[in-house]
Amino acid sequence: MFNIVLHEPRIPGNVGTIGRLAFALNCKLHLIKPYGFGEINEKQVRRAGLDYWFDLEVYEYENIEEFWQKHPLTNRHFFATTKTKQVYFEANFKKDDFFYFGREDAGLPESLLALNEKGCITIPMTNNARSLNIANSVSIVAYEALRQNFAEFK
Repeated sequence: MFNIVLHEPRIPGNVGTIGRLAFALNCKLHLIKPYGFGEINEKQVRRAGLDYWFDLEVYEYENIEEFWQKHPLTNRHFFATTKTKQVYFEANFKKDDFFYFGREDAGLPESLLALNEKGCITIPMTNNARSLNIANSVSIVAYEALRQNFAEFK
């Protein structure tokens, strides 16, 4: 369906929760190192992902370059960030798109965002919050993509 890309995630519980969501939506989960925790099989990841983790299509990469060797950067790669004005619900998502989410403490690096400024999307907030929890952000974007393409997946 879609590809969820976590760039250098820091919190294992978030990774597990996102993995559970990815399984529910039949998405692929791509994890780009370094992590802010040990190995992906840590207890916190498994606890949040429940037994779905073992049926999830999940891939690990040593760095973003290795990821792009397998999935070259195109206009179908979308970068979630607070550093753009383009809201996610105005983007036109298609099957097999890639949705990138950055570190919980820093987001995606600006150097990465600069590679595809047209693909940068944001989730609007009506208050002065700095950001949302990454698992919530992934859910919002992934379900909007599903909404836009629902007829194709029925």
